[in-house]
Amino acid sequence: MVRDGQAALRVVEGMICHLEQSGLFNAGLGSRKQLDGVQRMDASIMEGYSLQAGAVAGLEGFCHPISVAKLVMEETDHVLLVGQYATHLARHFKLEKNAAPKKTLKRKDLKLAGLGKSKSMRLFKKMTQYDTVGAVVLDSFGNLAAGASTGGVPMMLPGRVGDSPLIGAGVFADNTAGAVSMTGLGEGIMRLVMAKQITDLIKSGKSPKQATQSTLKELVTRIKGGQAGCLVLDPDGRFAIKHVTKWMSAGHWNGKGKPVVADRFS
Repeated sequence: MVRDGQAALRVVEGMICHLEQSGLFNAGLGSRKQLDGVQRMDASIMEGYSLQAGAVAGLEGFCHPISVAKLVMEETDHVLLVGQYATHLARHFKLEKNAAPKKTLKRKDLKLAGLGKSKSMRLFKKMTQYDTVGAVVLDSFGNLAAGASTGGVPMMLPGRVGDSPLIGAGVFADNTAGAVSMTGLGEGIMRLVMAKQITDLIKSGKSPKQATQSTLKELVTRIKGGQAGCLVLDPDGRFAIKHVTKWMSAGHWNGKGKPVVADRFS
C-alpha cells in the first residue's frame, strides 16, 4: 500500500521495471530464450478505477516490457499488441533497448552436447522454472493497479505466449473487487482465468486469502500439472501471497516500517 500520494499505476510500473532491469528474474534483461534462441517477452498492466489496461506479447529487444504495455494502454485505443508491432511501438517512443545477446544454445546444440536429458538440465529447469515478476498496489486515493512481466517458461516453442499479457488470466485490477498478479505455468492459469476468478470471489464476499486458496485448489484439482502463485490485494488493503509451487519469492509493505520479503508463503 502506498501512502505518499504516488499513483498505484506508476508504482506498479516502477517496481516491475526495477525487477526487469536487474537481470535476476525471468523478465526484461533476464528473460529466457525460446527454442530459436530469441528473447520474446510478455507483460500487462491494469488500473482499477476505469479498468484501463495494456499488454504486449512476443516483444523483442527492449528492457522494459511493462513500460511498453503501459504505452499500449495510454497511447493507443487497444489493449494488446504482439510481436513486431509491439516492438515498433517501443522503438517509436525510444524506450531503452535490451543489450543482451539474442542467441543462445538451440535444442540441437543441447542434444549434441548430451545435455538435453541430463541431470543438470532437469535440475536447471526445476531451479529456474517460472520467475515471472509482478506487483499489486493500493494507493492513498483508493485506486488499485496490477502488472506482470515475463520471459516465459523453459524450452518454449517460438511464438508461445503465456498468461501474463492476458487481462483476466495473469493480471486483473478493479477498485470494486481487488488486484491480482499471477505467476506460474501459464497454460493452466489461462484455462481457469485465475486473476478474474479471484477478484470475482472477493467481490462476492470472500477474503483475499479465501479467494486465493479456493482458486489454487481448483487449479491443482482440475488442471494436470497446474502450478501457480498469486499476489492479491483487496480495496481495504487486505492481501494474500499464496502459491502451490515449492517456492515463490515475494514481499509486501503497508506503507509503514520495513518491507517483509521471503521465498515461501503459507
